[in-house]
This record gives sequence, C-alpha cells and structure tokens, in this order.
Amino acid sequence: MHTSIYAGLCGLLMVWLALQTIKLRRANRVKLGDGGNFVLQSAIRAQGNFAEYMPIVLILLFLLEYNGMYYLVIHAVGIAFLTGRWIHAQGLLTDNLRYRMRGMGFTLTILIGLAVVNILLAVLHLIKS
Repeated sequence: MHTSIYAGLCGLLMVWLALQTIKLRRANRVKLGDGGNFVLQSAIRAQGNFAEYMPIVLILLFLLEYNGMYYLVIHAVGIAFLTGRWIHAQGLLTDNLRYRMRGMGFTLTILIGLAVVNILLAVLHLIKS
C-alpha cells in the first residue's frame, strides 16, 4: 500500500501546519479566530487549504493504486503533491505570492491528472466487462 506512505506524510505535514497556527495563536494571545492578525490568518489558511485538498488527492491516489497503477507513478504523484503543498504553505506563511501560485499549480495539475486518469481507468474497466 504505497498510498499509506503519503497519507502518513500528509498527516505529519498537517501536524506541522497546526503547530505553526498554535505557535502564532499563543504569541498573539488569540484563543479563537485570527484576532485580525494577518500572519495568523495566513497560518490558519495554510492549514485549512491543506485540509481541503488532501482528502480528495489521497482518495484519488489510493484508487489509482487500487486499480493497479505502476507503483513509481504513485510515488511520483505523492511526492509532487507533498512538494506542491509544502511550497504553497511556505508561500502563505511568508506572504510569497510566487510560492503560493506554484504550489497551487502543482496541486491543481495533480488533482486534474488524478481525476482524469481515474475516470479513464473506470471507463476502460466498464468497456472490458
């Protein structure tokens, strides 16, 4: 189960993003919300944005693996997704628009690719049966 590696790594990245948010909440004495602090808003969005994209990508990656995709493809896609999410998070945390755009480019390309390949594999399977 190669996807398990990327699910685990995503979990660790989520913890790191959560710790960034917690650190900023403590430093700014904000118990709930963002307290109007732009840096804290950015950290919250970095964590939230990751949480929004991670589940569907992991589901599509798992389905690709389940349908017999070559394991090196699974690893290439998993690494690319994590790289894109890391770049995007760094862009949000450092207010670097170029990193944010590159990270989203990685993510959306991977998401579209996974969706299309999964649809094609499902259609091919239906045609064969």
